[in-house]
Amino acid sequence: MANSHLRRPAAGATAKPSVKGLTRSTRWSSLAMLGGEEDAQVYLKEDGEDWLSSLPDDVLLNIVERLSIADAVRTSILSRRWRPIPAMLSKICITVGSVAPGHDRTRAGVARANAAVLRATASLLQERTTSPYPIRQLCLQFFLGYGFFRICWIVADAIAAHKVVPIELDVLTRKETEQCTADNMVDNGMELNIFLKHYPAILSGLTRLKLQNVRLPESDLAKLFGLCKQLEFLRLDNCDMHFISLLQVEHPQLRELAILRSSFETVDLKWLPELRTLTFSCWLPQLDDPLSFGHVPLLHTVSISNKAGLSHKMLKLSEFLRKTTLSNLHVSFQSEKIWVKPEGLRELSQVFKKLRFVNLSGISEECDLTWTMFVLHGAPFLEELCIRVCDCLGIWEKKTLTCSKERKDADAKWETSASDFKHHNLSVLRIIGFQSEDKFVNYVTAVMESAVNLKEIYLHEKPVCEKCMYDHRPKNRYPRTKSQRTLVINSFGMDMRPLLTLHFPSLREQCNGSAG
Repeated sequence: MANSHLRRPAAGATAKPSVKGLTRSTRWSSLAMLGGEEDAQVYLKEDGEDWLSSLPDDVLLNIVERLSIADAVRTSILSRRWRPIPAMLSKICITVGSVAPGHDRTRAGVARANAAVLRATASLLQERTTSPYPIRQLCLQFFLGYGFFRICWIVADAIAAHKVVPIELDVLTRKETEQCTADNMVDNGMELNIFLKHYPAILSGLTRLKLQNVRLPESDLAKLFGLCKQLEFLRLDNCDMHFISLLQVEHPQLRELAILRSSFETVDLKWLPELRTLTFSCWLPQLDDPLSFGHVPLLHTVSISNKAGLSHKMLKLSEFLRKTTLSNLHVSFQSEKIWVKPEGLRELSQVFKKLRFVNLSGISEECDLTWTMFVLHGAPFLEELCIRVCDCLGIWEKKTLTCSKERKDADAKWETSASDFKHHNLSVLRIIGFQSEDKFVNYVTAVMESAVNLKEIYLHEKPVCEKCMYDHRPKNRYPRTKSQRTLVINSFGMDMRPLLTLHFPSLREQCNGSAG
């Protein structure tokens, strides 16, 4: 359609209108201003009506859905035409940061943040009582306490009116995990218990739930699993019971579970027929394995992470991951003791028979890498192996006193008599934190000799840790210059592997073996 019937404002008209006192000729520029556009242009029809407001409801809705929730709410004051549009949103996501940017975690700051969430929730949900448009996804983030029950009232009313399904909750606490005491966790648990008792309708519609810094008795945790019948995702961060004990997890719908920094003696995944992904980190020193797998037939991705100290036992993956057949395995040692015991194909055949991707991260720089070869021997169908070597010195400070005093790979010895071992499926090797040192060169050479169909090798530079910014590290010997890269290529004998490509991603370059 030709645009001859549209007219632009004069080129010198750069002043932006305020939202208050809008006219027909300023609505589009005001909406663009809400969305962050600095050079908005106003298009008007010949009759003076703005072109944007004449669009169909579904087009206007598509525009509003692309805005932040705060800006989406503001569009309702542009005109009568725009007023009903926010009430048509099918997905609503209200987070503390979106409605209370720059808030702090003081008592007053948290109260203000919850008040902002309350206002946004009321504005978007209470208008839906007469709207024919249901909310197909509601995501809410708020702090425990500080009037959070008023937010829950509004959500419960919307559920009763059949306007909200499903629901995602991210429940925060005033204190961060590092500052949270046992008494704080008990208080948080009491607040959460009020929620469990008085808002079963919300719990029955939950599909995703994130909890942190909460201490609940075993009976309340069992009640939580029983009430949240539609739950598909659950994250427990620094949560426990009143004493160190067994946590049994049974749920018919749960697809993803994350248990982080939580003080359970053992987590028993007793019956989770839909579970696909598990993340588990930071368990207590103990005699038994921290995880027990029951009925988890669909589990394919497991991420386990721990900073092992003197009292942490070595784990055999063949026993630790028994009753599973994984395709993706991520293991982090957090720059401390290697707590995985290398095993052979005979032990790992059941656990690793479907394994396609392995990521071993947080390996201390003092460790040798030869022990990681057990993964290739145990996983015949492995396609990609990623090794991340780095030391985050200075993070743990006094906590390092509880860590191992001997070499961090002292118990991770790997010896195999199969010198003629060949792996036929590995195609990609990544090393993050590569250095031009013998242990790295020898390791890459060993993988090249074993993996006969290896196609890509990526040698990444050691990343800088944003948390500790530790400056007193060993000298970085990453091959930066062309001559250094040539030495690396020659040390690998790349001229004998014309189909193998060596990449230096940090330099956004790649070197082909045949050209080396």
